[in-house]
Amino acid sequence: MFTMNFTVALPTFVVTLREGFEAALVVGIVMACLKKAKQTELYRWVYLGILGGIIASVAVGFLLAGVITGVETVGGIYAPVVKQLLEGIFGLVAIAMLSWMLLWMTKQAKSLKGEVEGAISTALDNDNAGKAVFVLIFIAVVREGFETVLFILAKFQQDWTLPAVGAVAGLILASLMGVALFSLGIRINIRLFFQVMGIFLLLIVGGLVMGALKHFDSALVLLNQLTLTQLCLFNNGSCILGTQVWDGSSLLSDREFPGIVLKALFGYRQTLYLGQIIAYLSFLAIIGTTYFQSLGIKIGGGNAEKSAS
Repeated sequence: MFTMNFTVALPTFVVTLREGFEAALVVGIVMACLKKAKQTELYRWVYLGILGGIIASVAVGFLLAGVITGVETVGGIYAPVVKQLLEGIFGLVAIAMLSWMLLWMTKQAKSLKGEVEGAISTALDNDNAGKAVFVLIFIAVVREGFETVLFILAKFQQDWTLPAVGAVAGLILASLMGVALFSLGIRINIRLFFQVMGIFLLLIVGGLVMGALKHFDSALVLLNQLTLTQLCLFNNGSCILGTQVWDGSSLLSDREFPGIVLKALFGYRQTLYLGQIIAYLSFLAIIGTTYFQSLGIKIGGGNAEKSAS
């Protein structure tokens, strides 16, 4: 039971650690700029921005979760169908946002400090410098928080407790890393951190792809049963996912170790269909190749090598 609970918290821990450290970098750069400009009285606006961003992210999470719960209670006979569709849509949005942020952060990492310092310099020239600092921090925190909330909704619709514990743990560690970097002067290889976490995030989001497809497939199966209309492309237990190609219920169950770890982190399912495999490999091929190329690594000829540039 402990292993199961722990693994449920792992994905949100990884996602929040990466996204939280990204926000911590922005906060640290802002506070360093304010200290250099001898405007430390504006620190309170930084703290307010962090608090406001966290509150807004949690509020959005409860709002979206309420939408799903509301559908279940008032949706009538089609409630299960709409619920599966909503969860699939949340999954697609989470996939899009996390993928975009993965690629964006990789490309913008080198210029992040300069951009934040430029924004703070402009803010300090305004009469409402405090509010400008608040907005900058608020947006940085909300952006990362919203991605985490969408991820939790897409992956854990029934029980938020343990995923939330993982998210809090990731946020705490990200904050401690930020403090160690900016306040204690401890050197952290930021580039290596984001590269390693980026690979984990890539695989986790790939798992979301398979999960989102399963939600849409389940919606069509339910709708097919309710309307007695032939809406499915296949009639082998799947509507749109094709032939079942893997049944690991006895060999590698997703309810026992190590299958449960693979499920929590990378979206493994003990029952996999051809459509899920194709979508998963296509996602890794397209987004993964783009990600490694953004790191300066060329993928080709079966080998990966550093770009000469």
